[in-house]
Amino acid sequence: MSCAKQDSQPLREGIWLAQLEVMDQELLPFNFNLKKIESGYVIDVYNAGETVQVDEIEIHNDSIKIKMPAFEGYISGTFNDSVISGEFIKESLDRIVPFHAVFGDSIRFHSSANARVNVSGIWETKFSPDSEDEYLAKGIFSQQVNKVSGTFRTNTGDYRYLEGIVDGDSLKLSTFDGAHAFLFTAKATDSSLSGTFYSGNHFKEPFTAYRNESFELADEESLTFLNDGYEELQFSFPNTDDSLISLEDSRFKEKVIVVQIMGTWCPNCLDETKFLSDYVKTKNHDNFEVVALAFEYAKTKDLAFKGIERLKSRVGVPYPILLAQYASSSKSKANEKLPMLNHVLSYPTTIFIDKKGKVRKIHTGFNGPATGQKYIDFKEDFDQYIELLLSE
Repeated sequence: MSCAKQDSQPLREGIWLAQLEVMDQELLPFNFNLKKIESGYVIDVYNAGETVQVDEIEIHNDSIKIKMPAFEGYISGTFNDSVISGEFIKESLDRIVPFHAVFGDSIRFHSSANARVNVSGIWETKFSPDSEDEYLAKGIFSQQVNKVSGTFRTNTGDYRYLEGIVDGDSLKLSTFDGAHAFLFTAKATDSSLSGTFYSGNHFKEPFTAYRNESFELADEESLTFLNDGYEELQFSFPNTDDSLISLEDSRFKEKVIVVQIMGTWCPNCLDETKFLSDYVKTKNHDNFEVVALAFEYAKTKDLAFKGIERLKSRVGVPYPILLAQYASSSKSKANEKLPMLNHVLSYPTTIFIDKKGKVRKIHTGFNGPATGQKYIDFKEDFDQYIELLLSE
């Protein structure tokens, strides 16, 4: 998948420090390791416990294009043997973030002082506090000396693998996975955090947090439900062959079905897609089906289908992904396509349907591998519930 022209100058193999220019003159750092293979180059991007493998790298003379796996975003720029300069681009959203990388720096955040606080533990967090956009999150962090890892869980999913430091009394965390470019900065005390969350260079919001080891978010199965008068889910959307698929089709009759509301642009959806794909392949249940409904911001139907095909190919998705909407990932518009739901609150949302076609449970959001024990518990609960529905 990667290629390098013979007339191109070489890139140096080893560890690099990359930085994205977000807002307020802040820099979002991450490290990657670059290796040369027979067909060109590959890159491993590091975020705490996650490694994102990138093998679609095009080089010609001093120009480089790094296409992130599964997602639309790519890095385009120029390079010499120890510097890459360019932009991180999402064409469908018209977003461009300046990008710069230097060879040989393995330190994500450089510190100027020893850590004066330890942020390990559970934090009850409010984003956009005291505003109409306020929402709750659960901060989960572990600190060793001055290095920090963890995530924020919300009612719609988690903020992925965050990695950073405590520099004196300043907390700095970042992640870059090819879709999300997140930076969190905060002033920290032993009991409070006050800071700013940056998403690329297009969005920022304040947040506050307080230690609360017993804090929990709302039950993920209480947030989305069927409106009065409905017992079933109904839809008819095209698959990648442009053939309409419905739950009325014979392949779904008298089977347990999981319907995944998702988007190919969504990292939490990618986590769930990997989990569901592995589950289908491993369990191989005769009376079990998964079908995904994709809500895409790609500007045309063809581009949306290309994104779906790319995801299916990269992950090896064994179940159909239908195009429910393109040119917008608006949740209100998604709700118009599925009016039996009280709302579409999150991508992903997972709907469990029994053999009689009745909706039995709706799970909002997805707690991925970055959430640790929460993810382990989810996998166990999912398997037990599917086995229960299959036994009926």
